[in-house]
Amino acid sequence: MKKRLYTAMEKLQQRTPTIMDFDTFAQYAVLLPLVRQNDDIFVLFEVRSLHLRRQPGEICFPGGKIDECDQNPSDAAVRETCEELGIQKENITHIVPLDYMLSPFGMVIYPFAAFVDMTCMKINEKEVAEVFTVPLSFFVETKPDIYHVQLEPKPEEHFPFEHIPGGRQYNWRPRQIEEHFYYYKDKVIWGLTAKIVYHFTRLIQTKEGEYA
Repeated sequence: MKKRLYTAMEKLQQRTPTIMDFDTFAQYAVLLPLVRQNDDIFVLFEVRSLHLRRQPGEICFPGGKIDECDQNPSDAAVRETCEELGIQKENITHIVPLDYMLSPFGMVIYPFAAFVDMTCMKINEKEVAEVFTVPLSFFVETKPDIYHVQLEPKPEEHFPFEHIPGGRQYNWRPRQIEEHFYYYKDKVIWGLTAKIVYHFTRLIQTKEGEYA
């Protein structure tokens, strides 16, 4: 037993650690599209179709679940963007990865930013109700409103309280997530989409507040 353990430990030394149970996470990729218009830079957003089962009518970025056909998250973000906006891969350039996120709901999200040519765009109306753009400068100059959502733990009915200190009076720690909100004209950009925008604007700014 001791010899087998040492052998196993030696093999583990060659292993690259990752996030525990990472293979159980649903993996998604999204693209923050940047559009050049009249010598300025805009961020393009989608409004999800009201016919969709999940999050109908919400504002989002192009994206979706990473499929087996995708070689990597970047490929998935580009594929989904092409499908939803009706453009070709050649219309998407300067793709850069942003920090990926782990959702408390068992998802990992890989965001990317890229320039998108809208001249040949024909949106997929089954998924997208409309698109609109917001000047990038608006997000650079505007701080989002931030609210907090408490995720209260709720053990299942047959949870073995008798085996933990405190039993049913155990002091569970609720989790808290931040929700970002931007208000632009009649549009409310919030949640994961707003958080990605906020993250991107921080990355591109220098200490002096100018674009990097």
